[in-house]
Amino acid sequence: MNMVSPEALTPQSFRLVDASLNRLAEGLRYLEDVSRFLLNDVSLTKRLKLLRHILVTSNWQFQKQLLESRNATDDVGIGIEIPDVADKKRDLMPSIVANARRVQEALRTLEEFAKSTAFSARLSPKKLEQARYDMYTIEKDLIARILRQDKAKRISGLYVIIDTQALKNRSHIEVTRQIINGGIVVIQLRDKMLDHGQLLPIAQEMKQLCADNNVLFIVNDYLDIALAVKADGLHVGQTDLPVSIIRKLVPMDMLIGCSVDTVAQAKKAQADGADYVAVGAIFPTPSKETEVIGLSILRKVKRAVSVPVVAIGGITRVNIHQVKAAGADAVAVISAVMGAPSPKKAVIELIKSFEVRNEKTDR
Repeated sequence: MNMVSPEALTPQSFRLVDASLNRLAEGLRYLEDVSRFLLNDVSLTKRLKLLRHILVTSNWQFQKQLLESRNATDDVGIGIEIPDVADKKRDLMPSIVANARRVQEALRTLEEFAKSTAFSARLSPKKLEQARYDMYTIEKDLIARILRQDKAKRISGLYVIIDTQALKNRSHIEVTRQIINGGIVVIQLRDKMLDHGQLLPIAQEMKQLCADNNVLFIVNDYLDIALAVKADGLHVGQTDLPVSIIRKLVPMDMLIGCSVDTVAQAKKAQADGADYVAVGAIFPTPSKETEVIGLSILRKVKRAVSVPVVAIGGITRVNIHQVKAAGADAVAVISAVMGAPSPKKAVIELIKSFEVRNEKTDR
């Protein structure tokens, strides 16, 4: 198609651009609101808001021309419905996909139209093309966050870490069964003793037990083991692979947890894609030599991030209420369960203490 002069642009041309810009703005606003209000995701909200402000025109003269060309009454597209999908209610996921595609399609229409007409002076084809590619990535990130949202919400209450060394020769599988029977909803496998060939079958059996009982199974440190057994999550520390790199390597629906001991580390972990952060050590602990940071840092981290916050380090029935009162969404324990004669009974008592203290705190 030959380039036409700006004077030759017809009202129909402006109607096409107006309709595409409207679809673009509506779709972006919906996705931004989902990120802001439903996911509480700062990073995605910022990305969508920036994209919307870049793309939605603020040139009043151009906007005036678009408005003058608008003719919704005589639009032949109004009233056309596809019988199979008309009037059907949508769940959140299909709505996100539909609005992301609406934005992508509008961008493609504007991009191609701007390339072949004098609208290129008002709408940059290169900017529109880059925005379309950005939108493909944003759609993927939004879907991934939705897929992990329900799992992340389950990071609450008691979170038991089964540490090989702390087991003292007891069976991983038997202890897993006991604490599941005690009512636990999150289990992490932590090991610093076995080689990966020995650990893999243990992790596989633990994962199956957890899956059969609707319990989240998280692997500490070992990306290969987590991937091999299709764990629900991977937990890493400050000296492991960065969260931003891990996020690119794991499935969309796999949780990533990250240990932190400062507010700055917590903010970075969240920005890089962590679904929860573990803060500690809150109290002195016999299971790991680490600096005690206390309840003050826990409170500050809770205020600084929107993801679930797990407190860890020296937590027992005696002090669990202090941790809950400081804002922890969950408490992770090793010694309080692994060191007990009956892990099942220890879990029951800890859950009861947490829930009773929680009721008192919420009054």
